[in-house]
Amino acid sequence: MSLRQFEYALAVAEEGSVTAAAELLHVAQPSVSQQIRGLERELGVELFARTPTGLVPTVVGRAFLREAEVAVSAARRARATARAGADELVGELVVAVQMGFGTRQLPGALGALRRRFPRLEVTVFEEPSSAELERLGRRGVLDLALMAACEQSPADAHHLGDEEFVVVLGAGHRQLAADRVELRELEGEPWVRFDRDSALDGVLLDVLRNNGLAPATAARVSQTATAVRWAAHGLGVTLVPASAVPHGHEHLVRPVFPVVSQPVIAVVRPGAGPAETALLEFLRRETWSGSAFFPPVS
Repeated sequence: MSLRQFEYALAVAEEGSVTAAAELLHVAQPSVSQQIRGLERELGVELFARTPTGLVPTVVGRAFLREAEVAVSAARRARATARAGADELVGELVVAVQMGFGTRQLPGALGALRRRFPRLEVTVFEEPSSAELERLGRRGVLDLALMAACEQSPADAHHLGDEEFVVVLGAGHRQLAADRVELRELEGEPWVRFDRDSALDGVLLDVLRNNGLAPATAARVSQTATAVRWAAHGLGVTLVPASAVPHGHEHLVRPVFPVVSQPVIAVVRPGAGPAETALLEFLRRETWSGSAFFPPVS
């Protein structure tokens, strides 16, 4: 088995077909097919099931791909470390962000990182579940994870600041006349909520219960931007981190009372290199207060 075979298998799993995987990898389709067949012969198992909609990993295939992902990530880090010079760094940095947190802070930090290491490639993906982020971190897949603090947060996590939550109201909502919305004034409102296993839905549910509000659900969404847009159209109100509000919707946002905020932490892999260390420092320099994004309503 080789790392190239691992990379090909991961690409097929991601794209769902050999043709799309070949395009992603910029190689010929027969080469991908040959590598996958050779890998399956060597392992003595079928990694992918051929279905009408494409290639789907089998149960054994999913288990194999999890380990292949760890191996490929470790190899990329090893190459980056070996090729790092005094004034430049090349390779890939894998960053995972808990959905809704650091939406405005991360781009600034990544811009500063790119200016320092212009040849460094950064892969960023959002993950709603804190449990899944922790699992990926333990498996060594991630170089840095940005997430809300919780009871299971690692002891060596780095506190960056706090994300203040704000309520998003529909155009013409009566509470837009207030500078700050008392949560109890939202009694009876339908809510645009998030996926059940997401940290954002956990925050919303705790806030509603702590303020004696029933969690009446108008809809569930997977992205903060979608929740804000649906709330803006009057489907229901929603509660999101201030930095996650898309540009153009600030006039529909109000701070809440009692104040709702979440500590934000960064978890860096053991033995962090110069890229992770630099990104952590740039994240520390960003503004994490909700008040900085939304000035008082006059």
